[in-house]
Amino acid sequence: MQAESLDQKVRKSLGQWPQRPPGLEPSFKQPGTWLRGRPDLERKVTQPYLKFPGADRLKTLPDGLYLHFSTRTEEPYVDILCIEACGSYQNLLDKRSRFAPSTGSLLAVCPVDWLLQPGMPGNNIPRWRLIRMLKREPREDLVLPVRDARVLFALKPSHFRGFMATQTAHAHEFFCPMDALTDGDAAKNPALRALLARAAAASNYMEMPDGPSPRRRPSGGGA
Repeated sequence: MQAESLDQKVRKSLGQWPQRPPGLEPSFKQPGTWLRGRPDLERKVTQPYLKFPGADRLKTLPDGLYLHFSTRTEEPYVDILCIEACGSYQNLLDKRSRFAPSTGSLLAVCPVDWLLQPGMPGNNIPRWRLIRMLKREPREDLVLPVRDARVLFALKPSHFRGFMATQTAHAHEFFCPMDALTDGDAAKNPALRALLARAAAASNYMEMPDGPSPRRRPSGGGA
C-alpha cells in the first residue's frame, strides 16, 4: 500500500475540522458566520478560492480556508483564515509571498454551487442561508473583498525550529510544527487552539467596545 503524501495527510486532517476555526470564539469584532471553504473531502462542487481583481487564471488555493462573512448586506466582505502546509523552505517563501501585505485587493470567490450545498453533514440547510448578509438564494458566484487575512503555516519540525530561531513572523502570520496539523485530533490540541485564538480580529484589542451581544441581533422597539 502506498504511503500517504504530506498533502493527503494535511487534507485528511483539515477535512475533519469544524465549520468554525478551532479556538476562535464569537466576538464583537467578528459576529458573523464562519464556514470552512477548504478542504471539502467529498469534492462534489468547486471549493472557494482567492484571487486578485481581473485575474481569471491565477488563483490561490490554500490547503485550508476559513471564511467569516459580514452580517451587513450594505457592507459585504469576508475575513479569511488560511492554513498552509509547507514541505520545504522554498514552498514557505512562495506561500508567504501570496499573503504579503500589499496595496492590491484580494478577493474571495465562493462558487454558487458551493453556496447551494449543505455546509454540515446531516443538515440540509444550504450554506447561503447561514450567511446573514445574503437575503435571497444566489444565482451566481459570490465575490467578496477580503477585509482581514490571517495565515497559519505548518512547517516540518527542523524547519520550524530554524525559522523560529532566525526569522520574525509578520502580524498576520502564525506558525506551528507539521505534526500538530496532521495529528488526527489536531482540532482538539490545546496549544494549537490557543495559537489560532490569537488569529482572531479581536485579539489586537485590549478590550471590545460596549455594544449588543454578537450572539444575538439588536431587538427593535418603539419609544
